[in-house]
Amino acid sequence: MAELNSLIGKFSHTTETWEGRVKACLPNKEKAIIVSRCFSLHKHPSLNELLSSSAEPFVAYLSQVLKIGTSSLLRAEQQTLNLSNLARICETVKVLHSMGHYVIMVTSGAVGVGCQRLGLSEKPTEVAKKQALAAVGQVHLMKYYEDFLSTLGLYCAQDTVAVTQEHRFGDNDTLSAQVAALVQADWLFLMTDVDCLYTANPHNNPDAQPIYEVPDISKLTADTSTEGTQWGTGGMATKLTAGRIATAAGCTMCICLSSEPENIVKILRGDEKIGTKFYPLQHKLKGRKRWIMSVPIRGTITMDDGAVKAVKDKRKSLFAAGITGVEGDFHVQDAVSLCDKNGVEFARGLTNFSAEEVNRTKGKRTRRDVAAEVGYHTMGEVVHRENLVLLANSEGQGDESEFD
Repeated sequence: MAELNSLIGKFSHTTETWEGRVKACLPNKEKAIIVSRCFSLHKHPSLNELLSSSAEPFVAYLSQVLKIGTSSLLRAEQQTLNLSNLARICETVKVLHSMGHYVIMVTSGAVGVGCQRLGLSEKPTEVAKKQALAAVGQVHLMKYYEDFLSTLGLYCAQDTVAVTQEHRFGDNDTLSAQVAALVQADWLFLMTDVDCLYTANPHNNPDAQPIYEVPDISKLTADTSTEGTQWGTGGMATKLTAGRIATAAGCTMCICLSSEPENIVKILRGDEKIGTKFYPLQHKLKGRKRWIMSVPIRGTITMDDGAVKAVKDKRKSLFAAGITGVEGDFHVQDAVSLCDKNGVEFARGLTNFSAEEVNRTKGKRTRRDVAAEVGYHTMGEVVHRENLVLLANSEGQGDESEFD
């Protein structure tokens, strides 16, 4: 503890950040792999008793993904790195590690720290400027993670996601869910500046009630109007998207307060009144379907009601006739997000056509019409049912081939 406090004192007038992504699960429990990307920062608490905690070991060792958001790393008022909170997060990782759990961290921060280092009051929107700021901030944030974790006897490593790849992974909430699906994590913790999900926005509705458990995310009724901070890219809506991905992959997701990282240990012990827990589908995805959930999204296909019903309720392939809109620049066999007419994502899949071809053939009702547009013979499926995964299904059922 004394060493950590001295580190905070040593770095109290500087700020740092980093970026990245994960490719594989932890090779052994001697490593805490830190994964990040190019954004973030925020708030402040203080160091405390985690290391002295005599927590009872768990019977089953779990794999966990911790997503640390922008608001968790930066004190927005002072525009400085929140070193004390960062230290507490690292201490929590140490405690989880000492219990035998595997931990992966998906962290934001590079651009935000770069802004702080260069004295900018707002995050730019231009990709070139974000790249420059990420290059400045990345080195510093990673150094802080290294200093804190090495002081605690842990090693860290990183895998990066460049700013130019942002459109492929989306926000960090979605990225962390994809990581959780990829490594078959048991838990995904989204650490943010709100303590849990509410029935309405608690900032402007005094009647808003906390939601502590979500057994079926497809039946959830809650206000998602809370947006991300000026330094980050996410909000409550992105966290629900992450929840659909994680729960479909068999992972329990929890939204919890980043200023109290010690609560993760309490949540794992069964505390019912901390954070919001989203439980996995009764039958989790397996094999190829689970892998599809972890593939970066390259674009979006919007569908009419008839196509949504056919794909979602009847487990049919997606054909051009039901497509109403296309976004992104994807190619054959890229992963795409499938959305209803309101823009709500309900499935993901691998496309048989490029974005240009889908745009040209949308609304076409016969294979002959589709073939005439693309210039070659085709069976007509834009996304075949075998390459399609539903994010949330109220019935909890699907093709036998999809589930464990």
